[in-house]
Amino acid sequence: MANATTRRPRPKYLSLPALLFEIRLPLPGWVSILHRISGLMLFLAIVWMLYLLDRSLASEDGFEAVRRYAGLLPVKLSLLVLIWAFCHHFFAGIRYLFLDLDKGVDLPTARLTSWAVLAASLALTAWLGAKLW
Repeated sequence: MANATTRRPRPKYLSLPALLFEIRLPLPGWVSILHRISGLMLFLAIVWMLYLLDRSLASEDGFEAVRRYAGLLPVKLSLLVLIWAFCHHFFAGIRYLFLDLDKGVDLPTARLTSWAVLAASLALTAWLGAKLW
């Protein structure tokens, strides 16, 4: 009878800032969230990239216009972000393929592969970004 009168604590509903700043998410969780964000960014950028490809392949003038457009600072920064999104999505996707095969699911290996995904994506982004500039 004592259990019937005890009250369970009410569930705590957290807002997005509380989820981001109050809860300490492990590194594999951040890699997972960044994988989803990078996939969304790549999906949304398809239209823009196809337009630029179509315009550049239409004529020599179109190619020069796209080349001048790609030289603008905001466009270069956008391309750099998309390069990071592609690199991160690629390396994290390979990591998740191995996780689907039950390889690297223990905590130390998951942390190591998460660091490897972040390092590889940032290193390749820096290298390709240097070529972009």
